[in-house]
Amino acid sequence: MFSFFKLIFIIWFFIITITSSYGNSKQSTQQNTQPKVTEAQPKHPNYLRLPLKSAIKTIDPGLIFDLSHIEIVEQLFLGLTDFDPKTYEVLPELARNWRVNENSTVYTFFLRQDVKWSDGNPVTAHDIVWAIRRNITPIIESPYAHTLYILKNAEAIHHGEITSVTQLGVRAIDDYTVEFTLEHAAGYFPALASIWTYRPLPQKSIKQYGERWIEPEHIQTNGSYRLTEWDKGNKLILKKNPHYYEAKKVKIPEVHYFIVRGNSLALAMYEKDDLDIIGGQVYLRLPSEEISRIKSHPVLRKERQINDYFCTEWYGFNTQRFPMNKSLVRKAIAAVIDKKTLLNVVIKESHLPATTFTRPPIFGAINPKEKEVGILFNPKKAKAWLAEAGYPEGRGFPKVILMYNTSKTHQKVAKAIKTLLKYYLNIDIEIQQFDFIPYINMLNQSIKPHIFRMGWCADYPDAHNWLYDVFHPKNGINWINWNHREFTNVVNKAQQISNPAERKKLYYRAEQILTEEEVAIIPLYFSNIQFLVKPWVKNWYPMAFGGQHIRYWALEN
Repeated sequence: MFSFFKLIFIIWFFIITITSSYGNSKQSTQQNTQPKVTEAQPKHPNYLRLPLKSAIKTIDPGLIFDLSHIEIVEQLFLGLTDFDPKTYEVLPELARNWRVNENSTVYTFFLRQDVKWSDGNPVTAHDIVWAIRRNITPIIESPYAHTLYILKNAEAIHHGEITSVTQLGVRAIDDYTVEFTLEHAAGYFPALASIWTYRPLPQKSIKQYGERWIEPEHIQTNGSYRLTEWDKGNKLILKKNPHYYEAKKVKIPEVHYFIVRGNSLALAMYEKDDLDIIGGQVYLRLPSEEISRIKSHPVLRKERQINDYFCTEWYGFNTQRFPMNKSLVRKAIAAVIDKKTLLNVVIKESHLPATTFTRPPIFGAINPKEKEVGILFNPKKAKAWLAEAGYPEGRGFPKVILMYNTSKTHQKVAKAIKTLLKYYLNIDIEIQQFDFIPYINMLNQSIKPHIFRMGWCADYPDAHNWLYDVFHPKNGINWINWNHREFTNVVNKAQQISNPAERKKLYYRAEQILTEEEVAIIPLYFSNIQFLVKPWVKNWYPMAFGGQHIRYWALEN
């Protein structure tokens, strides 16, 4: 089963918020006849200033699901694994290395022995085991408990069918060795082990203080930073953790997070040098109405950065509802959607047109520069497919509803699709919009509109998290009500083998079935994100998902 919170989390990535205005009184001018003297102002106050778009309600790794929460947890708690920021290959973090048995069902992680909690006590395998057992128990109600289901007996424990957490497929062999026994082979497990539900917790502090263990005066962390101040709803301050095993490499002594109510407000603060970075998904999007000005601004245009983000915007078909149960109809509709025009004229963002679902360079994704998979813009073919389906020139085509969740951008795209279908295929469709809670509820029903918009973003960089988790008929979300035997067999096999080359071949085949042969969905574009970064922030790079690697950044003095 998939978490309800996860659904909210994914939709939220694509909601365009209504920005608020920002005003400040002008600084008073000097009222004398002497020439004005401009004093050199410091570039920064020797700490990093970042905005967050929503208040932090918890920093308990077992209870987080929101992007802002994930950002904070990344600075405070180490994962077993991490990712190379260029290739997104799995790297050791808390773990030094790992091994897997012959049938890929038992993974053994060997931990670093120099990792400590912020009180100086060692982080051990027992802290990992205790945390995972805690997060899988039903009483905790962890929104990401499903990420633990790969462990033996995890789902049964979470549903209360097994009451003893000692039967969970995780154990400490010794203080610095932890073993995971899986329900079945899973070649993606080292990537999954980076997720926050697998991160060690300070069991002594949690037992002593209960829910208050995350307060600054009680919390124990093991990452590059520690929490020192939390003005809830307004501000958090993190300071460098002296017990972090690579503390000497952490160049920024403090990170100040400010809760900022609106994209326009964040931009105004940035322009006044009150923030060092804005943009992306966590640090508030650049206001769409300001992009043209930013591009032409003599200073801001130099500070603008465009980077990959592991999200795909797509439209799904209700494959069980007539006439979308016909693959020829789905192909015809897909072939008249001119994605380049949508991006350049309608959306006006620096995204990449997509013909497949999994976003490169995620493992198992197809590089469009190397292989061509999916449906390309081709009105001539589209008309032939529609005629073959029984609707020449669109004659006799039934009423079709296209649904999207409320936002200005989604509305523009939906209207553009309606126009394209009418122009090229002589098809009239009805457009409906809903606020996102009713929208999500409708998506979870079997009877839903014929076509609907959706977005998907990575939890970890492996095609399993995309093709299996979204479209598997039983274990995925499967909003499209799709059950294709070969596709199911392919993604089942891909998760159960560890050979990377073989897994890539299987995911290639899965994409062919999904986006080209059956056309169960229409991928629109791979998301890119824009930032504004002050020139004094050095060594900066963005991670395409999860929290940012602030520990590797620096501030120029």
